[in-house]
Formats: sequence, structure tokens, C-alpha cells
Amino acid sequence: MAETLPDVNALTFEAALKELEAIVAKLERGDVALEESIAIYERGEALKKRCEALLAQAEERVEKIRAQEGKAVGTEPFDAK
Repeated sequence: MAETLPDVNALTFEAALKELEAIVAKLERGDVALEESIAIYERGEALKKRCEALLAQAEERVEKIRAQEGKAVGTEPFDAK
């Protein structure tokens, strides 16, 4: 029976990064069957994209905070609707 994994888009940055690190370690060991390797690699790619998106959101929030403090950052403030 296959393990049910949480939706990547519902994970926090920390949870996604932790799972991604576990996938990398598993692949580096080299003791995973080819089909499983492909499946976990695909999940790893999705986790990587999630982490990148969350980091970009955090960066936008920091830029907005800096702009509110009167320090121009040269970017448009983040609109968290």
C-alpha cells in the first residue's frame, strides 16, 4: 500500500525543506528502485518549487516592510490579498 503524502502546496517552508532533504539523502544512498527513484525525484522537484515560491513571498514581505520604513528598495510593494 502506497504512503499518502501531504499536498506539497499545503506545506510550510520548513516542512517542505525537511522532506526535500530526506528525498535527497534517500537518492544519494542509491538503494532505491528505479521507479521509486523517479517518483520521489518528481516529488522533490515539486518541493523545490514550493520552497522557492515561499522564499519569494518572504522576500516580497521584507521589501514591503522596508518600503514602509521609508527605505526605498526599488521594487513594488507586496500586496497580500
